[in-house]
Amino acid sequence: MISKASKYAIRAVLYLAQKSEINNKIGAKAIAEEIQVPHPFLAKLLRDLATKNIITSTKGPTGGFYLSETNRKENIWNIIENIDGSIKFEQCFLGLSACDDKNPCPVHHLAAKFKTEILNLFKHKSIDDLVKEIKMESTLISLKGLNL
Repeated sequence: MISKASKYAIRAVLYLAQKSEINNKIGAKAIAEEIQVPHPFLAKLLRDLATKNIITSTKGPTGGFYLSETNRKENIWNIIENIDGSIKFEQCFLGLSACDDKNPCPVHHLAAKFKTEILNLFKHKSIDDLVKEIKMESTLISLKGLNL
């Protein structure tokens, strides 16, 4: 339902929320290594998010990315919307070009409920909320270092 780019961006932002602060900025290469995603692609995503004020960045020898207190209050939907737009949530679940309540696909009514519910969760879950849940539930944003 969301693109690989959005998934990478969410993981990177959550990594920043856990590891960065104004005095501890992190470069795109280090983030990419830690969350195991392609560096050039992630660097572009992070620049886009910084341009849209979802994350903060500074240039120079002590530069990098971090989350300000304002950034931490952003919701997960803002990340997805700035990377993918809202089109993924508006498209037919089965890929039909015209699918709506008047002309539904076979799973339209099931998928519509699911899409609405997940969209509401993304819109009401802040970055900080998700980081708290990561700590409480010991969930992962990377498999690096695990013996699987």
